[in-house]
Amino acid sequence: MGAGGLGLERERSAGRARGAGALLLVLVLLTAVGAAAAGTWWALRDDVPASTAAEPVVRDGELVDARTGEPWVPRGVVWGSFETACAQGWGYSALDALGRTGRASGDGGSGAGDAGEDDREAAAAAQADVLASWAVDTVRLPLNQDCWLGTRGAPVSDEFAARTPAGYRAAVDAFVEALNARGMVVVLTLHSRKRIGSPEAGSLAMPDSESLAFWRAVAARYAERPSVLFEAFHEPHSREDTAGRRVLDLDWACWRDGGCRAPVEDDGVPVKAGGPTYDAQGMADVVAAIRRAGAAQPVLLPGPDRARDLSAWREWVPDDDQLVATVHVGSPTTGASVATSDEPGCGPSCWRQVLAPLADQVPLLTTELGPGEQLPGSAALHLQWAADHGVGVLARSWVERPGDPQTLVEDLSGRPTAWGELVRSWLREGPAQPQP
Repeated sequence: MGAGGLGLERERSAGRARGAGALLLVLVLLTAVGAAAAGTWWALRDDVPASTAAEPVVRDGELVDARTGEPWVPRGVVWGSFETACAQGWGYSALDALGRTGRASGDGGSGAGDAGEDDREAAAAAQADVLASWAVDTVRLPLNQDCWLGTRGAPVSDEFAARTPAGYRAAVDAFVEALNARGMVVVLTLHSRKRIGSPEAGSLAMPDSESLAFWRAVAARYAERPSVLFEAFHEPHSREDTAGRRVLDLDWACWRDGGCRAPVEDDGVPVKAGGPTYDAQGMADVVAAIRRAGAAQPVLLPGPDRARDLSAWREWVPDDDQLVATVHVGSPTTGASVATSDEPGCGPSCWRQVLAPLADQVPLLTTELGPGEQLPGSAALHLQWAADHGVGVLARSWVERPGDPQTLVEDLSGRPTAWGELVRSWLREGPAQPQP
């Protein structure tokens, strides 16, 4: 081959090399983008604070910390506002107000608009410090499906701030990171949807098809965070219409497998007689969506009757070895558990007859404990009962709502209400010794 041919061949080889290099670069970039979209973006960042929280897994019928193999019994609180603020249009959560306050006091600004990224991270860190001062080791964060997905016009913007689904997700991320860094496990709960045509939020009776999209996205995003757990749904429940007819009679078959028709109205508005319905998705569908997203963490499953009936949980639970039964106690809503018709919700006889035998076989967690009608009353009794049976408890609710006896704090500085005083003492003193 002549010199000209050799030169041409070298140029072709170089071109092929450049093409291969460009293709490799494109593949790397596509992989990075895909990883971020799939949720493994945590691994692509070098500024995520290291978690010092427990890494719970289900083993031999109980929750254990995978780092040590020791039993793990969570004690903590429900931190509210991510489920409502973004639908009502006053922020992504109450952390925005804390960020605005900090910015205004720090630089003389007006504090209008939502907190910026730096302000939000500082507010998240400060709030996590307050929670840690109460000796909280687990925080339940109720989330809004539409604010996460960007459906139904959520999150709602106002004249001061344009809010986006990406901003909402980043706000949740910042708080999760701050809590994990201070040794607190986070439970993410699908709680609410934005009400159609109204800046308000409420809970559906059962998950819908978009709930599966929510869980695929959330689970993928936190799959590499072993100190983040998932609670499939807030409170599965039956519904009646305005004529008093039972529109949805939620039984255990639909609870697990879905397929029943549920009204589109959330629990904050009456169900119209003959109104539209949707195809309910069961707990098995939610668990499958989470697992297909690559997340292996425990999934918490509340029972029917607004998470107060666990009478057949073990018989109907989906097939998965990382599931936790959850119950709500001291709920302000009315109703009677299937197993305890003599008392509202799941009261002391329910604890003895239903919860205690279940806790001997599977992990059990009270993901909402309210103060009930008076203090110390049944709330104190449940804390003692839970300690005796190795059951974790998350007290409701860490939210700023002055004058509301159902809240734990007067404000987000952690100044306790009477209910908060009882919970803070329980958290700091640790669980009582089991009764012989």
